[in-house]
Amino acid sequence: MAGSDMPLQQLLEHLQKLAEKALTLWDVPEDATVRLINVSENATYLVEAPGGYRSILRIHRENYHTRRAIECELAWLDALGAEKVVITPGYYRGRNGDPIQQERIDGLPDPRFMVLFHFVAGTAPDETGDMRDGFEELGVIAARCHEHAMHWERPEPFERLTWDVEAVFGAEPTWGDWRDAPEVTDEVKDALEEVERTIRSRLASYGKAPERYNLIHADMRLANLLIDDNGTRLIDFDDCGFGWFMYDFAAAISFIEDSPQIPALKEAWLKGYRSVRDLPEADEAEIDTFIMLRRMALLAWIGSHIEAPEPQALAPGFAATTARLGQQWLETVR
Repeated sequence: MAGSDMPLQQLLEHLQKLAEKALTLWDVPEDATVRLINVSENATYLVEAPGGYRSILRIHRENYHTRRAIECELAWLDALGAEKVVITPGYYRGRNGDPIQQERIDGLPDPRFMVLFHFVAGTAPDETGDMRDGFEELGVIAARCHEHAMHWERPEPFERLTWDVEAVFGAEPTWGDWRDAPEVTDEVKDALEEVERTIRSRLASYGKAPERYNLIHADMRLANLLIDDNGTRLIDFDDCGFGWFMYDFAAAISFIEDSPQIPALKEAWLKGYRSVRDLPEADEAEIDTFIMLRRMALLAWIGSHIEAPEPQALAPGFAATTARLGQQWLETVR
């Protein structure tokens, strides 16, 4: 979890204690237990109790979102669900009536924000076989969310992350500097410097018109779809914020940008998208730019989260592959 100077294992021990203490803030069974199921920006826990009770506790990373930003995330969840754009996960209000709780324990310098979500039954689409049907559905869902973002009257002030060029390459990048990532050799760095310059130039020309750049999910991968008899739910809005609509496709192929399936997955996603919303050719033409923007953001993410198991597993060869993908992309846009 970037943003903490504490060794990960020590941090997780403190967060486990915090999770156990925090359960009293909600009306959950007294004999409920918590078990860590994921650690990335946040720590996510499965809450269980005899009799079948289950919920999901999210403990937010320190200094990543303000309370207002989390309120805005929940407001979009509510609006998407109420207007039947897509099924979203519900959440519980605490004993004090607030969905966002705050608690602290000895050993952590600051209190943490927490949200307790409904447990969502279902399974994610299979990512080991033919993913075209799943990506067509992703395209449909993305287009619905984008249409909603265009017309939704957002609560003011509305505060969320921004996923633009400055967020990835600026003086204070959200996930750190890609140059600090593992295995960024001089050769890789030289190649990616040119990629960064080209991305900056192309997206400056592309612009931020509201029909291209607006509120997006920013992490709409198959792993964040859960399917059961009641339909498909889109989960994990923690990274939702302002970005280019086509960035949602780039996020959908996170970490598999070099897969030979990508052209077919892009075709399927576009088919689903265009079944809901018009997409000019100029927008489609820039998708590969967003793929490279996202890939370089992920390279930075690996470097700034390297204590966690997933980034450690992804790091070997990631920088070199990013440089190779960047060089191939440059050949197509020159």
